[in-house]
Amino acid sequence: MKFPTGFMWGASTAAFQIEGSTTVDGRTDCIWDAFCRKPGAVFGGDTGEPAADHYRRFGEDVELIRQIGLGAYRFSIAWSRVRPDGGAPNPRGLDFYDKLVDELLAAGVMPWATLLHFDLPQALEERGGWANRETAYRFAEFTETAVSRLGDRIPYWTTINEPWCVAFLGYASGVHAPGRQEPEAAAAAAHHLLLAHGLGMAEIRGHAPTAQAGLTVNPYPVHPIDPDSEADREAARRIDNLQNRLFYDPVLLGRYPDDLLEDLAPFGFSGYVHDGDVELISAPVDQLGINYYRGYRVTGRESVPAEPAGLEWIGASDARFVPDPSRSLTASGWQVEPDGLTEALLDVHHRYPSVPLYVTENGASYPDLMGEDGEVADADRVAFLADHLRAAHDALEQGVNLRGYFYWSLLDNFEWAEGYSKRFGLVHVDYQTQVRTPKHSARFYAEVIARNGLA
Repeated sequence: MKFPTGFMWGASTAAFQIEGSTTVDGRTDCIWDAFCRKPGAVFGGDTGEPAADHYRRFGEDVELIRQIGLGAYRFSIAWSRVRPDGGAPNPRGLDFYDKLVDELLAAGVMPWATLLHFDLPQALEERGGWANRETAYRFAEFTETAVSRLGDRIPYWTTINEPWCVAFLGYASGVHAPGRQEPEAAAAAAHHLLLAHGLGMAEIRGHAPTAQAGLTVNPYPVHPIDPDSEADREAARRIDNLQNRLFYDPVLLGRYPDDLLEDLAPFGFSGYVHDGDVELISAPVDQLGINYYRGYRVTGRESVPAEPAGLEWIGASDARFVPDPSRSLTASGWQVEPDGLTEALLDVHHRYPSVPLYVTENGASYPDLMGEDGEVADADRVAFLADHLRAAHDALEQGVNLRGYFYWSLLDNFEWAEGYSKRFGLVHVDYQTQVRTPKHSARFYAEVIARNGLA
């Protein structure tokens, strides 16, 4: 099962999840530093210290990347290091990413930078955060600083990672930083994040005109559990709008869906959209990142046993998630649905103008116990990886313009509200000693990369 020649094989990480050193070299608080200090906000009271200590051990990690055979490494740039408090540029913070990029290039690894992976400076949150339109313009300044310094060596850029999570988990449900439960703020944040993407694209075009740049979203295939039920169909429509089309349509079609505008009217959404915004947001992208983890089976009927779909805060209280008992679960309790990856890729392929696609995140948490022999035999993750690579290959065979696959994550790390309780990495990290141990999944992935396909 071969992949196309030149297919990009990589792994992803995010700054707050792996770097540690949260008060070093001029870095100031981001919203996750503040969120971690809230009692009960993060499992076990965990914080971003020491994470995987990547700030001091990046050379060791680049060597692991080289050993696995990754052709590309997707990482994020911490806004609070590069422009602390959203203010003036910080040379010491930029120096770290200079060294990381040079180390990657020396190892023959292509660097792919994400500009925002959830970690807004806390000082900007205190001025309203993503509910404040001005934050989008501060993001443009941050982009200009990062790209003007690093754009000569980084050929791929992502502006915003998963704006859905930032807006709705951060400002509606409050389970992510900054922990607000304000649906109007979430509606504003969704648009302002897209505006920031558009402004960021303009900065990338100006400072790195040959770079391949775009947005990364986290789509979920959405299905009514009973297509004959009007309530289930309506629930699926709402969830699809809020999860997928809210971000796809303005970027790829240059408009917000009319029915979405109606859904969000109670939260004042249209009032946040100024003249010229959509034109900025819809400036052509070179690539689109797809972060895929699972799908949604939904119902709108109260009589059906179901779970909250996570969007009840923002006009979807009648739409609930119905687990599929036939699916296995990861340690995070997420259903394993490799066929959903094929469907998510085909959905973009069929609904929107052609754009190169990359699976920029796809992974699973499992217990990952270290054996007496010092090995981490993560057979579940090997099976997960193999099944999802087959799903990606199925999409390719059906004409999807898929250019690469990045496993999430290179290293075990701080898993947001779950703290250090969940392990997603190809490489096991002992958080006490910071010893790295490649798992069996790392060896399996190395074999896939070496043959550019599955046996």
